[in-house]
Amino acid sequence: MIAELGHYALILGFCFAILLSTIPLVGAWMGDRVWMRLSRPLAGGQFILVLGSFCALSLNFLLDDFSVQYVAGNSNSLLPWYYKISAVWGGHEGSLLLWALILTGWTAAVAKFSKSLPLDMVARVLGVMGLVNIGFMLFILMTSNPFLRYLPSSPQDGADLNPLLQDFGLIVHPPMLYMGYVGFSVAFAFAVAALLGGRLDAAWARWSRPWTTVAWSFQTLGIALGSWWAYYELGWGGWWFWDPVENASLMPWLAGTALMHSLAVTEKRGVFKSWTVLLAIFTFSLSLLGTFLVRSGILTSVHAFASDPERGSFVLALLIVTIGGSLLLYALRAPVVKSHIGFSERSREIFLLLNNILLMVATLTVLGGTMFPLIAEYAGYEVSVGAPYFNLMFGFLAPVLVLIMGVGIYSHWKDTPAGTLLRKVPPLAVISLPLALVVPWLMGSFEWMVVVGMFIAVWLTVATALDVWAKSASRKGRLQGWLKTSRSYKGMVLGHLGLAVTIVGATLVSHYTVEKDVRMAPGTVAEVAGYQFKFLSVGRKQGPNYVGDKADIQILDGDGDVVTTLHPEKRRYVVSDNVMTEAGISPGLLRDLYVSLGEPVGEQAWAVRLQYKPFVRWLWLGAILMTWGGLLAVADRRYRMLRKASSEKHSVDIQAQENRSATGVTAGGAE
Repeated sequence: MIAELGHYALILGFCFAILLSTIPLVGAWMGDRVWMRLSRPLAGGQFILVLGSFCALSLNFLLDDFSVQYVAGNSNSLLPWYYKISAVWGGHEGSLLLWALILTGWTAAVAKFSKSLPLDMVARVLGVMGLVNIGFMLFILMTSNPFLRYLPSSPQDGADLNPLLQDFGLIVHPPMLYMGYVGFSVAFAFAVAALLGGRLDAAWARWSRPWTTVAWSFQTLGIALGSWWAYYELGWGGWWFWDPVENASLMPWLAGTALMHSLAVTEKRGVFKSWTVLLAIFTFSLSLLGTFLVRSGILTSVHAFASDPERGSFVLALLIVTIGGSLLLYALRAPVVKSHIGFSERSREIFLLLNNILLMVATLTVLGGTMFPLIAEYAGYEVSVGAPYFNLMFGFLAPVLVLIMGVGIYSHWKDTPAGTLLRKVPPLAVISLPLALVVPWLMGSFEWMVVVGMFIAVWLTVATALDVWAKSASRKGRLQGWLKTSRSYKGMVLGHLGLAVTIVGATLVSHYTVEKDVRMAPGTVAEVAGYQFKFLSVGRKQGPNYVGDKADIQILDGDGDVVTTLHPEKRRYVVSDNVMTEAGISPGLLRDLYVSLGEPVGEQAWAVRLQYKPFVRWLWLGAILMTWGGLLAVADRRYRMLRKASSEKHSVDIQAQENRSATGVTAGGAE
């Protein structure tokens, strides 16, 4: 009965999505305020119904209802309860229901927190989001129903959750990543709504910007969690592999970063309107493309869901309709989005434009490298595009982008004297180059790519620090001056510093990782990067749904002092008979010591991989700083004040237009 209730709730949610996508849009077209006001309760009702459906599926997992096919395929009675909850989105059907839940949640959030927006804009935005909701709910109901039952008989126990997914990473990574993926639908909806209303002024960018920043922040954190999960769970200590599904999450992040900066220009100066609309469409389209890559079955990845071609065809059709429809609307409404405000070649606008161009080149680089092998395979050729291609391209694009960011910090809106900008370059170079040269010397091996990476990281850090020093000048001290700066400025500072920290981590761990594969038995010692790894013992371990071997490996530093004892494991999950490696990791701010068990190679002897990974934690520390910066920028009260002011102006304009229409005084009549 619980499964049937969940199914019915999803069907009712689909009906609400149909109403949400029609009544408010028609009301906005007809000017009927009663119909437009229905958008908010419809959005709220849709979210409650989908939430009820999701809770019903979760309850089926907790109660071990193996008569439900999806539960039987992704759970087991021995599975710990917390993994039963995360198993809800551990397979194709449940992850799509999570996507629908988050999508309706974003829709309800826009309805809740948009009371200061004009009613016609809210109706159009929620109506567009309702259209997107229809596509995904129809996908679930037609091809991916998670509530189907085994009839007339059902298995006594489930097939178990994929051991790779029996981890804390699964609990947090997919929801965070989906919050970013799906959150970009809000920017898409605002752009389409603005096209429909013909009001692509600074106001729509101001309304859309906080939602885009929140989505970008979730996407940043989601990617970082995925990188961290891959690092410790896959067993070989990697953090990014340019896997097609990893690329699928990176592409909307790059485009979303460009969109955030472009929205800032449109809001401040009223330019780049056409470009910003296209970016909003492109960013959400890349989110849909990622869904297609994961669920179409056209690629093999540890991240991908095994799906049949019918599902891939449905997502492809949804992608074509979304992109095609929005671009057609853009073409029809293009005359209303022309920018009439010019800008200087030394203004902040030009630096943000260059930022956008480079980010989009990077996005297209990833897109081409990801899609080209798939297209070639379809044409009958076998082509491989791997890490060397991506590393080469980003090794060129990233330094140029960061150098421009460092100088662009000092630019102003409208115009900045060229001398002001040129005077900033020598101090940045003088500080950055020596520090960049010192790091390889300290690490014991000189590599030019390390110099480049450290140079741009220090360049961005110093540029940001000098700008903070200048802007925090105050009679009461620089601390008071810094505290008085706006939250959006503090967010920008954290975002830029986070990027610099991530660059340091990526540069050093990529070039100075030390790895050694050795044969170890109790009593043997191996040395890596000045640390001694002593194999103490190995014994059996019994888990809730697995059995395994657990080793005890003691680590000593150069002075012979004990650093820690790690316990890497080799597990065999009894239901699925899958074997998994659980690494032992000694984390640190400056280095990680990483140990993983291979296969037994004799009595009490094992193949063991030992790794020294410098500054790897800086990858995720930088992502946390960027996420924090994005959320801090959204918390700026300036957004609330500006939204309210623009809403009042918008209402006054509408009222004036209605008054002119009522008296017959139009632009044409006046002439």
